[in-house]
Amino acid sequence: MHAFRRHPRLGYLAAVVAGVLTTLSAAPFKLWWLAPVAAGLLYAGLSDSTPRQAAWRGWGYGLGLFGPGVSWVYVSIHDYGYTGVPLAVALTTLFVAALALFFAVTLGLYRRLCGPRFGVITFTGAWVLGEALRTWLFTGFPWLLLGSGQVDSPLAPWAPVGGVYLLSLIVALSGALGVELLRRRWWSALPLAGLWLIPLALPTHWTQPAGDPVRVALLQGNLSQHIKWTQQGQRTAIDTYLRQTRQLEDIPLDLVIWPEAALPMFEDRASPILERAQASLPDETQLLTGILQRDAQGQFYNSVVGRNGVEGEYRKQHLVPFGEYLPLESLLRGAIAFFDLPMPAMTPGEDEQPPMVAAGTRIGNAICYEIIYANLVADQARQAEVILTLSNDSWFGDSLGPQQHLQMARLRALENGRYVVRATSNGVTAIIDPQGHITQRLPQFETATLIGEFTPMQGLTPFTRTGSWPVWLLGLMMMLAGVRGRRRKT
Repeated sequence: MHAFRRHPRLGYLAAVVAGVLTTLSAAPFKLWWLAPVAAGLLYAGLSDSTPRQAAWRGWGYGLGLFGPGVSWVYVSIHDYGYTGVPLAVALTTLFVAALALFFAVTLGLYRRLCGPRFGVITFTGAWVLGEALRTWLFTGFPWLLLGSGQVDSPLAPWAPVGGVYLLSLIVALSGALGVELLRRRWWSALPLAGLWLIPLALPTHWTQPAGDPVRVALLQGNLSQHIKWTQQGQRTAIDTYLRQTRQLEDIPLDLVIWPEAALPMFEDRASPILERAQASLPDETQLLTGILQRDAQGQFYNSVVGRNGVEGEYRKQHLVPFGEYLPLESLLRGAIAFFDLPMPAMTPGEDEQPPMVAAGTRIGNAICYEIIYANLVADQARQAEVILTLSNDSWFGDSLGPQQHLQMARLRALENGRYVVRATSNGVTAIIDPQGHITQRLPQFETATLIGEFTPMQGLTPFTRTGSWPVWLLGLMMMLAGVRGRRRKT
């Protein structure tokens, strides 16, 4: 550990390596045990650092994490945003560098405000507060949180208790305690063992079935994103989804589900097509689809609607910057081809929308990007018996993005004790059980239909009841312990 003090540059390198290790702990690599190693490596390099050094090391960690971890941004900008390689590389680099600033600010303030007296506690608290800040500031980007990769680890039973931020807290605390154990501070052994052994005593099931299994068909059209919003793309989408739906006419099903914006047109134009699709299904089968809506005031919504007696609809609440709306539109529109994609600016739906009801089941929705927001999904799950997430991961191409997105959907299922039914344009379409396990899935980049079932669930996990606020408050208290300790010392 003294090597970081003698060779400060080694501390910067260790921080970058720690970031890369965190990416490897998540999907598709799923080396979950690397997450506490990464946290410990970063903690060890901060022990004797100045606030300035801590900020630079935090930025280096962010570069190591987001450089490979969100490399799918390049695919979106270059492959589907019609942007040349140099500019796509520049924009991706700028995005990564900006995200890395969250860690620079968090760790710089940690070293400035907190003394060494409660180092393990304050490091952990600072980490949790940093993730909370990244979730909220500038509409938030809670991608690759430290706990996200733990859905397959021995720590996974903590997720229904406190969600992904509790997992992040435990991983960060484990890494710091592990460093103290290597420093022969034996007091760290007991809390470290407790963090990893307590899950053995936690319940494996927090919720119970609320009814009979629901038979469902999830359609994956695998349509080209390059032509989706052209006339040819519209014809292809209509033909594909009508053909796939007709193939289900002799199969007993409760629900048929199309993915996000399956038909690249507004609902008023798509309604006759949806009625044709519904007419090809048995009388008792209901159709759900993602669709774009527009109202009389000229506002546009990314929505989920149904046919054949489906109650309610859902309008996406949390929009994607640069994807569904354009910040600083007057400055950016026309500057780069990526900012001129043929998509209307969306309007966010209202908060606290009631669940839809289909097949006698209360359905909570999270469209695409929304599934990464743990609190938003918990709000839906409180009133719902299943979570439906429709997505278009075509923007990610053959990158890390779709697998990371799927892993976060798995964590939402585990946090809330609900099945998550995931219908996507080109993968990964899947059904996830309340323990976060994938029961069925389709291969990516194939036109296919997944026929399976899910069970409506009732009851609430501790996390569903409270959301992330208790863990965020705990992180603040841990951080304040270090601030108070520093003041006493001075």
